[in-house]
Amino acid sequence: MGATLTDERADAVFGALADATRRDILLRAMGGDLGVSELAQPYPMSFAAVQKHVAVLERAGLVRKRAAGRRRVVTTDMDGLRDARAVLDHYEELWRGRVERMHQLLGEDALPSRPDEPDPEERA
Repeated sequence: MGATLTDERADAVFGALADATRRDILLRAMGGDLGVSELAQPYPMSFAAVQKHVAVLERAGLVRKRAAGRRRVVTTDMDGLRDARAVLDHYEELWRGRVERMHQLLGEDALPSRPDEPDPEERA
């Protein structure tokens, strides 16, 4: 696998991404630097709760916070996202290889047709 995450870091990254609010915060931070108070506006929760969500994303390495005057600006950490993507790509490659191996073991004739395709025997 190209970029690897330790089990601890993978748990943090995918745990952070498991929450819809955090995924939304991450997406909104991708659109440009936003202050924590700006991030908090659309959510029906306290400012402190949004700060906690941002802290989870920060510990997972998915966002960074920096001071910009009196504001705390949140920026998406693209390296963190690339690391997560590399893990998912690795698993996709593993499963595609396994599926390909099953196709080889079963042979072309043993593969079921797709539901939207007529059975070859029915066409005759």
